[in-house]
Amino acid sequence: MDIRIGNGYDVHALAPGLPLWLGGVQVESPVGCIAHSDGDVAIHALCDALLGALALGDIGKHFPDTSDEFAGIDSKILLERVMELIGSEGWTVGNADITIAMQRPKLAPYILPMRECLAKVMGIGVDRVSVKATTTEKLGFVGRGEGCEVYAAVLLRRD
Repeated sequence: MDIRIGNGYDVHALAPGLPLWLGGVQVESPVGCIAHSDGDVAIHALCDALLGALALGDIGKHFPDTSDEFAGIDSKILLERVMELIGSEGWTVGNADITIAMQRPKLAPYILPMRECLAKVMGIGVDRVSVKATTTEKLGFVGRGEGCEVYAAVLLRRD
């Protein structure tokens, strides 16, 4: 069995009046991510981790923010396309681990729905998808509520 590990990172600024999408789930919040797509920073970091594991570049290479094709796109579609690419190379996801850093809103009620959504899009069991949320104890841009950052790690395998 061949394995690959990838990590991803993404950050988006927050602004009032925008929808907040995280892990494919709309989160009730007075602020949302400023972005070319729907701004799902968790899926963007996950896509980068998946692409990085196979040295296929990053999300910007495959889905440039200069393209009208991706303006406002549902990030679950981007994840589906990344999964198709990985599958065409003969790889499957062993597991994914995602950490969302955001001061507010509290994300605990959304963790399981995010895990379920991501697992469904990736075609794997929910037990293979971890989503965790943390604050930065009011430090930095995340702590001041100016942005959200996400770290993702994946293990890919090919039998």
